[in-house]
Amino acid sequence: MKQKEKNGGVRTLAVVPAAGAGLRMGRGRAKQFLDLGGKPLLAVTLHIFQHSPAIHEVTLVVPADDVDYCKREIVQRYGLEKVKRVVAGGERRQDSVRLGLEASAGAGFEIAIIHDGVRPLVRPDLIQRVAVAAQKEGAVVAALPAKDTVKEVNGNRVVGRTYDRRRIWLVQTPQGFRFDDLLSAHRMALAQCWEEATDDALLVEKIGVSVHVVEGSEDNIKVTTPHDLELARFLLRRTRDEGRPLR
Repeated sequence: MKQKEKNGGVRTLAVVPAAGAGLRMGRGRAKQFLDLGGKPLLAVTLHIFQHSPAIHEVTLVVPADDVDYCKREIVQRYGLEKVKRVVAGGERRQDSVRLGLEASAGAGFEIAIIHDGVRPLVRPDLIQRVAVAAQKEGAVVAALPAKDTVKEVNGNRVVGRTYDRRRIWLVQTPQGFRFDDLLSAHRMALAQCWEEATDDALLVEKIGVSVHVVEGSEDNIKVTTPHDLELARFLLRRTRDEGRPLR
């Protein structure tokens, strides 16, 4: 009943792509499995979705060699009952999201929320706001207005263009879409060999769907480098010290 009160009864799936190799981390282990506050980073991310009233089920997408490990050491070990599917990802993030959607098709989902597995500090209220906005608008991304001036630079590091900062937003995840729209966009991208998309919103834009923005969070960082991991550890400690659990 609580889920229906929060989410209007709309069946909402979270697809969490975590199939990257994490080469920039330089730790000999994929970044999504590194320790964050005593748990694998990926488990911290999934914990938040486990306790989100906006999310009914989760599909986790991981490297093919880590499927069994994730089922056993992350999903089962940490009681992540909403994670109904753990599937092998593809070569690109774009492929991994599509495989996660296809594995979940036919289960009656109306909304798909896509969230990077290595953004472990996403707030429950942001998930909720994206889910609600996706129901209303059809496609929505979390993003922050740019603080710095943005310049386009060519291969010789010469500035070619300076953008109006007031019109620039830095996109994060979660991103929310009508399930059928997003799956159709991914399948069209595959069939027509579109260039690799840096996020899912770009694909639905290409099929003519307008994408709206909700304000994200500065703490919602993507862990890509060792510095990011140390920052995530600091932010997690601060959150716990302030008595503000992530769920």
